[in-house]
Amino acid sequence: MLDRLGITATSLCALHCILLPVLLPSLSLFGLGFIADHEAEHWFLFATLLLGSFALFSGFKRYHKKIYPFYLLFLGGFIYWHKHSVDEALQPVMVIIGAALLVAAHLVNLKLCNSCRSCQSQGCDS
Repeated sequence: MLDRLGITATSLCALHCILLPVLLPSLSLFGLGFIADHEAEHWFLFATLLLGSFALFSGFKRYHKKIYPFYLLFLGGFIYWHKHSVDEALQPVMVIIGAALLVAAHLVNLKLCNSCRSCQSQGCDS
């Protein structure tokens, strides 16, 4: 369940970054100008990484003992976090790559957890 929540949070974060330039002029009219702030983006990304770490650690500890989903999560977070340090034309590409890696980490974790569950139910214990 945490992986699905992490995928949703990551997708919402990416959607926020992609739609923000379109919605930016209207945000201040509704008193939501803080959403366009880089600090708000970093807090949301930090929350996404925290939730992702919790979900991945849960799967790691309970089922699969594989560390590579963490590599995907933190590489995606690193790319996403540093999107403001490149040219504006490349920022959407970095958002998509970072979000894709974050979602991939959750999908890999789900796959590993589900394969270990089916393996345990079949009695192979490998």
